[in-house]
Amino acid sequence: MKNKKRVLGVAGLFTLVLFLSGCSTKPVTSTSTGFWDHYIIWNFSRAIVWLSNLFGGSYGVGIIVFTIIIRIIILPLMQYQMNSSRKMMDIQPQMKALQSKYSSRDVDTQQKLQGEMSKLYKDAGVHPFASMLPLVVQMPVLIALYQGIQRTSVLRSGHFLWMQLGQADPYFILPILAAVLTFATSKLTMMGQVQQTGIQNVLMLWGMPIMILFMAISLPSALAVYWVVTNAFSVGQTLLLMNPFKLRAEREAKQQQKRDLERQLAKARRGKKRK
Repeated sequence: MKNKKRVLGVAGLFTLVLFLSGCSTKPVTSTSTGFWDHYIIWNFSRAIVWLSNLFGGSYGVGIIVFTIIIRIIILPLMQYQMNSSRKMMDIQPQMKALQSKYSSRDVDTQQKLQGEMSKLYKDAGVHPFASMLPLVVQMPVLIALYQGIQRTSVLRSGHFLWMQLGQADPYFILPILAAVLTFATSKLTMMGQVQQTGIQNVLMLWGMPIMILFMAISLPSALAVYWVVTNAFSVGQTLLLMNPFKLRAEREAKQQQKRDLERQLAKARRGKKRK
């Protein structure tokens, strides 16, 4: 199951790269044809320009407000993903037990393992691919934002702080900040997990920030603005909806309760033996 997630993640990244490299570069206007250009790209561009005019004519501020609106719209989806992740954390001991029980690599044993894992997921009410939903939803948004900026002259030539939005950040400040916030989001998420070891967690903790850093360095700074805002939003969202410090405290309290109960039972057994 974990391998499938990694394959889907890599496939999504390649899809993003192919879209970014293969989409049209013609200016987008109200007369643009085609569903993607007319209904998606043009409306994204128009919404950002309208928000920019609403907030003093700053296209950077327009992108920030637009990003926040998008994040609020997909907040229920993110909450579903976080709830699913929390349930996955809760069943990690059972998952480890099943993996130990069916540790043989032969086909029959692995099929039994998959069957038991599917039953465990169903009983716990979790979906193993829920973590991929935010990526699937945000990818078209990212592509549309890129296209909207590159194909709208006022956005491409617009300035925000020290940057021209259609060009990369010359000082790498926003790419570094985006990478740091990506790392913070992954770190907070992993802090809430029962087990934090494994190559997958290492790749998620370090691989994603490095990937964001290199992409933000080479792509327009407007996308770096988007990444900074969306990852800052994710940090706040994680602390609010799935606070790892609270999860750890609850988990430690349950473990202490279990230890206290075991001590009481052991004490009761010793008392019976003495009698």
